[in-house]
Amino acid sequence: MTLRDKLLFALFGFVFWILGTIWYQARGARVFETTSLRFWINFVLTPILAAAVCIDIVNWRHVPSAEWASAALLIALPGMFGEAVLLSCFARFMPRMRPETAGKYGAFLFASYALFLTLAEMVTVRAASGPVAR
Repeated sequence: MTLRDKLLFALFGFVFWILGTIWYQARGARVFETTSLRFWINFVLTPILAAAVCIDIVNWRHVPSAEWASAALLIALPGMFGEAVLLSCFARFMPRMRPETAGKYGAFLFASYALFLTLAEMVTVRAASGPVAR
């Protein structure tokens, strides 16, 4: 990865987090505070969609498989640090949701980051292990 790629991934991660936070600030109550079905559909589909977008960015920059874990961390870390601050002051930053929704929101975020980081790590580990003998 070039320095430009590293900066691009960190910037993308920050912007992706900001946009997601703005969206959930406006619409989060409809996702987390209505029906269980709506929550669980979002809990499953959103991490998959978010991971797909991030994987597309990594593919677009032609990152070698051996460097996917590093690229994924550069994308994920700005949002993870941002979410730590947001969750510590949830009522202030997410005033349209009830404070007790912070747990569901945090679990949802944890699943999203974990899925993307796990997939990137799997690609990296597979690249490090070399070709599979058949």
